[in-house]
Amino acid sequence: MPPATAAKIETINPDATISTRGLTKVYGAGPSEVRALQGVDLDLARGELVVLLGASGSGKSTLLNIVGGLDAPTSGQVFFKGDELTAYSEAELTRFRRDSVGFVFQFYNLIASLTAEENVALVTEIARDPMSPAEALALVGLSDRAHHFPAELSGGEQQRVAIARAIAKRPEVLLCDEPTGALDSQTGILVLEAIERVNRELGATTALITHNVSIAAMAHRVISMADGRIVDTKVNATRAAPRDISW
Repeated sequence: MPPATAAKIETINPDATISTRGLTKVYGAGPSEVRALQGVDLDLARGELVVLLGASGSGKSTLLNIVGGLDAPTSGQVFFKGDELTAYSEAELTRFRRDSVGFVFQFYNLIASLTAEENVALVTEIARDPMSPAEALALVGLSDRAHHFPAELSGGEQQRVAIARAIAKRPEVLLCDEPTGALDSQTGILVLEAIERVNRELGATTALITHNVSIAAMAHRVISMADGRIVDTKVNATRAAPRDISW
Protein backbone atom coordinates (compact mmCIF):
# COMPACT_ATOMS: atom_id res chain seq x y z
CA MET A 1 0.00 0.00 0.00
CA PRO A 2 1.40 3.41 -0.86
CA PRO A 3 2.68 5.31 2.19
CA ALA A 4 1.69 8.91 2.83
CA THR A 5 4.41 11.41 2.08
CA ALA A 6 6.30 13.01 4.95
CA ALA A 7 4.52 16.32 4.32
CA LYS A 8 1.12 14.65 4.55
CA ILE A 9 2.01 12.74 7.70
CA GLU A 10 2.85 16.02 9.42
CA THR A 11 -0.71 17.26 8.87
CA ILE A 12 -2.45 14.36 10.60
CA ASN A 13 -2.71 12.98 14.09
CA PRO A 14 -0.23 10.09 14.44
CA ASP A 15 -2.48 8.46 17.04
CA ALA A 16 -5.52 8.42 14.75
CA THR A 17 -6.70 5.29 12.99
CA ILE A 18 -8.63 7.38 10.46
CA SER A 19 -8.03 11.01 9.48
CA THR A 20 -9.70 13.14 6.84
CA ARG A 21 -8.48 16.50 5.54
CA GLY A 22 -10.51 18.89 3.40
CA LEU A 23 -12.96 16.14 2.47
CA THR A 24 -15.47 17.28 -0.16
CA LYS A 25 -18.12 15.31 -2.03
CA VAL A 26 -20.19 16.84 -4.82
CA TYR A 27 -23.00 15.08 -6.65
CA GLY A 28 -24.29 16.41 -9.96
CA ALA A 29 -23.41 19.73 -11.58
CA GLY A 30 -24.95 23.09 -12.31
CA PRO A 31 -28.37 23.83 -10.79
CA SER A 32 -28.72 20.22 -9.59
CA GLU A 33 -25.37 20.18 -7.79
CA VAL A 34 -25.44 18.80 -4.24
CA ARG A 35 -22.47 19.38 -1.94
CA ALA A 36 -22.78 16.42 0.43
CA LEU A 37 -19.47 17.18 2.22
CA GLN A 38 -17.77 20.54 2.44
CA GLY A 39 -14.20 20.47 3.70
CA VAL A 40 -14.47 17.94 6.53
CA ASP A 41 -11.45 17.49 8.82
CA LEU A 42 -11.82 14.56 11.21
CA ASP A 43 -9.62 12.32 13.36
CA LEU A 44 -10.87 9.03 14.80
CA ALA A 45 -8.57 7.76 17.55
CA ARG A 46 -7.65 4.13 18.09
CA GLY A 47 -10.29 2.40 20.18
CA GLU A 48 -12.59 5.43 20.21
CA LEU A 49 -16.38 5.16 19.99
CA VAL A 50 -17.76 8.20 18.17
CA VAL A 51 -21.43 8.98 17.57
CA LEU A 52 -22.30 11.09 14.51
CA LEU A 53 -25.49 13.13 14.79
CA GLY A 54 -27.31 15.20 12.20
CA ALA A 55 -30.46 15.48 10.13
CA SER A 56 -30.95 13.51 6.93
CA GLY A 57 -28.78 15.04 4.23
CA SER A 58 -26.19 16.39 6.69
CA GLY A 59 -23.45 14.22 5.18
CA LYS A 60 -23.07 11.53 7.84
CA SER A 61 -23.52 8.48 5.60
CA THR A 62 -21.45 10.01 2.80
CA LEU A 63 -18.62 10.56 5.28
CA LEU A 64 -18.77 6.99 6.57
CA ASN A 65 -18.92 5.54 3.04
CA ILE A 66 -15.79 7.46 2.06
CA VAL A 67 -13.92 6.61 5.28
CA GLY A 68 -14.80 2.95 4.72
CA GLY A 69 -13.58 2.93 1.13
CA LEU A 70 -17.04 2.42 -0.36
CA ASP A 71 -17.02 5.80 -2.11
CA ALA A 72 -14.42 8.32 -3.26
CA PRO A 73 -14.35 12.03 -2.40
CA THR A 74 -14.48 14.74 -5.00
CA SER A 75 -11.48 16.31 -3.28
CA GLY A 76 -9.57 16.01 -0.03
CA GLN A 77 -7.73 13.12 1.59
CA VAL A 78 -8.44 10.15 3.83
CA PHE A 79 -5.66 8.51 5.83
CA PHE A 80 -5.64 5.09 7.46
CA LYS A 81 -2.88 4.83 10.07
CA GLY A 82 -0.81 7.36 8.13
CA ASP A 83 -1.31 5.86 4.67
CA GLU A 84 -3.33 7.89 2.19
CA LEU A 85 -6.43 5.83 1.51
CA THR A 86 -7.48 8.19 -1.28
CA ALA A 87 -4.34 7.23 -3.21
CA TYR A 88 -5.07 3.49 -3.11
CA SER A 89 -5.77 1.48 -6.25
CA GLU A 90 -9.05 -0.42 -6.54
CA ALA A 91 -7.28 -3.63 -5.52
CA GLU A 92 -5.78 -1.93 -2.44
CA LEU A 93 -9.18 -0.48 -1.49
CA THR A 94 -10.72 -3.94 -1.76
CA ARG A 95 -8.02 -5.33 0.53
CA PHE A 96 -8.58 -2.46 2.99
CA ARG A 97 -12.34 -3.13 3.13
CA ARG A 98 -11.81 -6.88 3.44
CA ASP A 99 -9.11 -6.83 6.10
CA SER A 100 -9.60 -3.67 8.13
CA VAL A 101 -13.22 -2.46 8.09
CA GLY A 102 -16.46 -3.91 9.43
CA PHE A 103 -19.75 -2.43 8.21
CA VAL A 104 -23.12 -2.55 9.98
CA PHE A 105 -26.13 -1.00 8.25
CA GLN A 106 -29.75 -0.35 9.23
CA PHE A 107 -30.87 -3.36 7.20
CA TYR A 108 -29.21 -6.61 8.06
CA ASN A 109 -28.45 -8.03 4.58
CA LEU A 110 -28.31 -11.60 5.85
CA ILE A 111 -28.62 -14.51 3.42
CA ALA A 112 -31.95 -16.16 4.17
CA SER A 113 -30.84 -19.68 3.23
CA LEU A 114 -27.88 -19.66 5.63
CA THR A 115 -27.88 -20.03 9.41
CA ALA A 116 -26.50 -17.31 11.67
CA GLU A 117 -23.23 -19.22 11.93
CA GLU A 118 -23.03 -19.68 8.16
CA ASN A 119 -23.71 -15.98 7.54
CA VAL A 120 -20.78 -15.10 9.79
CA ALA A 121 -18.60 -17.76 8.15
CA LEU A 122 -18.92 -15.93 4.82
CA VAL A 123 -16.51 -13.36 6.27
CA THR A 124 -14.25 -15.67 8.24
CA GLU A 125 -13.51 -17.76 5.15
CA ILE A 126 -11.88 -14.80 3.38
CA ALA A 127 -10.50 -12.74 6.28
CA ARG A 128 -6.80 -12.49 7.06
CA ASP A 129 -6.93 -13.32 10.79
CA PRO A 130 -10.54 -14.11 11.70
CA MET A 131 -12.06 -15.30 14.91
CA SER A 132 -14.34 -18.31 14.62
CA PRO A 133 -18.03 -17.73 13.82
CA ALA A 134 -18.85 -19.20 17.24
CA GLU A 135 -16.58 -16.67 18.97
CA ALA A 136 -18.08 -13.77 17.02
CA LEU A 137 -21.63 -14.85 17.85
CA ALA A 138 -20.69 -15.26 21.51
CA LEU A 139 -19.41 -11.66 21.58
CA VAL A 140 -22.89 -10.43 20.60
CA GLY A 141 -24.70 -12.84 22.91
CA LEU A 142 -26.06 -15.24 20.30
CA SER A 143 -24.27 -18.53 20.99
CA ASP A 144 -27.60 -20.26 21.45
CA ARG A 145 -28.95 -19.00 18.09
CA ALA A 146 -26.03 -20.06 15.88
CA HIS A 147 -27.99 -22.69 13.96
CA HIS A 148 -31.12 -20.61 13.39
CA PHE A 149 -32.00 -19.10 10.03
CA PRO A 150 -32.73 -15.34 9.72
CA ALA A 151 -36.48 -15.98 9.49
CA GLU A 152 -36.29 -17.66 12.89
CA LEU A 153 -34.59 -14.64 14.50
CA SER A 154 -36.03 -11.37 15.77
CA GLY A 155 -34.96 -8.08 14.17
CA GLY A 156 -32.55 -7.40 17.01
CA GLU A 157 -31.06 -10.87 16.75
CA GLN A 158 -30.60 -10.45 13.00
CA GLN A 159 -28.83 -7.15 13.58
CA ARG A 160 -26.54 -8.78 16.13
CA VAL A 161 -25.71 -11.49 13.58
CA ALA A 162 -24.83 -8.67 11.18
CA ILE A 163 -22.54 -7.20 13.86
CA ALA A 164 -20.95 -10.62 14.45
CA ARG A 165 -20.33 -10.90 10.72
CA ALA A 166 -18.75 -7.43 10.66
CA ILE A 167 -16.43 -8.04 13.61
CA ALA A 168 -15.44 -11.65 12.88
CA LYS A 169 -12.57 -10.39 10.73
CA ARG A 170 -11.22 -8.47 13.77
CA PRO A 171 -11.53 -5.10 12.01
CA GLU A 172 -9.56 -2.09 13.14
CA VAL A 173 -12.48 0.13 12.11
CA LEU A 174 -16.18 -0.57 12.73
CA LEU A 175 -18.66 1.67 10.88
CA CYS A 176 -22.34 1.53 11.90
CA ASP A 177 -24.98 3.42 9.90
CA GLU A 178 -28.26 3.65 11.85
CA PRO A 179 -27.85 0.16 13.36
CA THR A 180 -30.91 0.64 15.60
CA GLY A 181 -33.01 2.60 13.11
CA ALA A 182 -35.45 -0.25 12.42
CA LEU A 183 -35.65 -1.50 16.02
CA ASP A 184 -37.73 -0.73 19.09
CA SER A 185 -35.98 0.70 22.13
CA GLN A 186 -35.50 -2.54 24.09
CA THR A 187 -34.15 -4.40 21.06
CA GLY A 188 -32.02 -1.41 20.11
CA ILE A 189 -30.39 -1.43 23.54
CA LEU A 190 -29.26 -5.03 23.01
CA VAL A 191 -27.69 -4.03 19.70
CA LEU A 192 -25.95 -1.03 21.28
CA GLU A 193 -24.63 -3.27 24.06
CA ALA A 194 -23.14 -5.57 21.42
CA ILE A 195 -21.46 -2.62 19.66
CA GLU A 196 -20.12 -1.22 22.94
CA ARG A 197 -18.72 -4.62 23.94
CA VAL A 198 -17.01 -5.05 20.57
CA ASN A 199 -15.49 -1.58 20.85
CA ARG A 200 -14.28 -2.27 24.38
CA GLU A 201 -13.01 -5.84 23.97
CA LEU A 202 -11.64 -5.71 20.43
CA GLY A 203 -10.49 -2.07 20.54
CA ALA A 204 -12.02 -1.34 17.15
CA THR A 205 -12.26 2.36 16.29
CA THR A 206 -16.04 2.70 16.06
CA ALA A 207 -18.20 5.34 14.37
CA LEU A 208 -21.96 5.10 14.80
CA ILE A 209 -24.49 7.19 12.87
CA THR A 210 -27.85 7.80 14.51
CA HIS A 211 -30.79 10.20 14.49
CA ASN A 212 -31.41 9.33 18.14
CA VAL A 213 -29.73 12.01 20.24
CA SER A 214 -30.01 9.87 23.39
CA ILE A 215 -27.54 7.33 21.98
CA ALA A 216 -24.82 10.01 22.05
CA ALA A 217 -24.52 9.44 25.82
CA MET A 218 -22.66 6.14 25.26
CA ALA A 219 -19.92 7.68 23.09
CA HIS A 220 -16.44 8.86 23.96
CA ARG A 221 -17.08 11.76 21.59
CA VAL A 222 -20.12 13.19 19.80
CA ILE A 223 -19.80 14.87 16.40
CA SER A 224 -22.72 16.90 15.01
CA MET A 225 -23.04 17.54 11.27
CA ALA A 226 -25.14 19.92 9.19
CA ASP A 227 -25.00 20.79 5.49
CA GLY A 228 -21.94 18.64 4.89
CA ARG A 229 -19.88 20.17 7.69
CA ILE A 230 -18.92 19.31 11.25
CA VAL A 231 -20.63 21.98 13.32
CA ASP A 232 -19.96 20.76 16.85
CA THR A 233 -17.77 18.28 18.73
CA LYS A 234 -18.37 17.24 22.31
CA VAL A 235 -16.38 14.92 24.57
CA ASN A 236 -18.45 13.02 27.13
CA ALA A 237 -16.87 13.43 30.56
CA THR A 238 -18.76 10.32 31.64
CA ARG A 239 -20.37 7.72 29.42
CA ALA A 240 -23.75 6.07 29.89
CA ALA A 241 -24.19 2.34 29.54
CA PRO A 242 -26.62 1.47 26.74
CA ARG A 243 -28.96 -0.02 29.36
CA ASP A 244 -29.18 3.41 31.03
CA ILE A 245 -30.08 5.31 27.87
CA SER A 246 -33.62 6.68 27.84
CA TRP A 247 -35.27 6.62 24.43
